[in-house]
Amino acid sequence: QVHLVESGGDSVQAGGSLRLSCTVSGYNDFAYYTYCLTWFRQVPGKEREGVASMDTGGRSPYYADSVKGRFTISRDNAKNLMYLQMNSLKPEDTAMYYCAAVRRRGACSGDYRDYNYWGQGTQVTVSS
Repeated sequence: QVHLVESGGDSVQAGGSLRLSCTVSGYNDFAYYTYCLTWFRQVPGKEREGVASMDTGGRSPYYADSVKGRFTISRDNAKNLMYLQMNSLKPEDTAMYYCAAVRRRGACSGDYRDYNYWGQGTQVTVSS
């Protein structure tokens, strides 16, 4: 079992920065398997969008085109934390942000249907 808890969401003005955190537990399983850890976001009426991804070895980072150059995914293994540093925020970044995990089979996907472990979400609101 993998348990995920997000935090760090807030309301900011356009151009500002936020850092989201995801506490990742289930480390007993991580000793034997590689997992994909991915940040998703969702606005009402739209599908959940993969934003940034990496595996538990810190390999294969993936970024959606809409966030490349502005967002950075990272992981602190000692603290079992995953981060999403978001800079130069835009109003269109407003969404509920989720972290998700799945045991890795091939490349880490940005498709929400491939993930079976989810956090509860943290809200990010960017005003113009």
